[in-house]
Amino acid sequence: MTGVRYATHSMKRRSPTLEGFKLIFRRPALGIGEISWRWSFGAGATALLCFSFLEYLDTLPVSNRDLFLLHTRQPAFISKALSHILAGSGQRFMVASILLTLTLTLAWVVIASLGRAATLKGLLSYFWSEDASKTFPFRMKALYGLNFLRAGAVLAVMVGSVGAMVLGGMVSSEKDPSPGLAFLIFLAVATVAWLVWSLMNWILSVASIFVVTSNADTLGAIGDAVGLVREHPGAVVAVGTWFGLAHVVAISVASSVIAFPVAFVGLLPGSVVFLAVLLIAMFYFAVVDLLYLGRLGSYVWIVEGPAIEPAPEIVVPPPVIPPPVYLGSPDERVDPDDLILSDIPVS
Repeated sequence: MTGVRYATHSMKRRSPTLEGFKLIFRRPALGIGEISWRWSFGAGATALLCFSFLEYLDTLPVSNRDLFLLHTRQPAFISKALSHILAGSGQRFMVASILLTLTLTLAWVVIASLGRAATLKGLLSYFWSEDASKTFPFRMKALYGLNFLRAGAVLAVMVGSVGAMVLGGMVSSEKDPSPGLAFLIFLAVATVAWLVWSLMNWILSVASIFVVTSNADTLGAIGDAVGLVREHPGAVVAVGTWFGLAHVVAISVASSVIAFPVAFVGLLPGSVVFLAVLLIAMFYFAVVDLLYLGRLGSYVWIVEGPAIEPAPEIVVPPPVIPPPVYLGSPDERVDPDDLILSDIPVS
């Protein structure tokens, strides 16, 4: 006879959202790494844009007549001078913009892929610190493919925004102006385009997790990201909600704090106000990057978090039952010759 098994309550898995917030404070090196690769690209892109713009301005011919009109400080004369200076430079500007966009896009694909690979490896080593033997081989080509698709999604939403402007302009003409209807059409089309982009960008961002954890290719990782939402909808929504609220709090605090130096524009030098605003903005962007890292860590925890084994079952042994005592049948008669039961004395 086997014992009776009583299954105790299994221990609940820790909250992915809480693990993401704990990651930000327990592993500041990961946050510094995330900020470093993001800001390095941002600084390089800003410097390249400024240098390209200055080089473009250097190619514009400015005559003495144009300088005279600019120094008059009259809007009509300044507009006439600018139209003369910029005449014929549109083609050079378009060619330079296309080349610059392609260069920055390729640079972003490479830097973002390398940075995301390093960040994900750090997250996995943090969550699997007790099991150093666990490895996660992956293919960089898949990360390049995902980031290339993200860049394509940005281009698509920009084209969609221009298309929204065109559609809005088609319903409003000089003979029959309808600025309100044109604005509503533009707003509706642009909103749909940006919502679709936001969804696609989220899927492509989360898909990078499966490239590292499952060694999936680009399309396989996208399918796994969709499957994550289907299999864990509650956890995914909870993570997005809590980190979204944290982002709202961060932008609210930054907007309130940035109002203080702006209020002293007439009292303090412009350089001091600009520096204060720049520092506040940099602090806000750093917080946003840390929140992004924490949210990514929460998704990694959902996918590859160490499983907690349930508590062992309690096995109750069967009760010990003594063997039955044979008392005989009630039909049996007592033997009178039995000395034990006889009351006749022996002579």
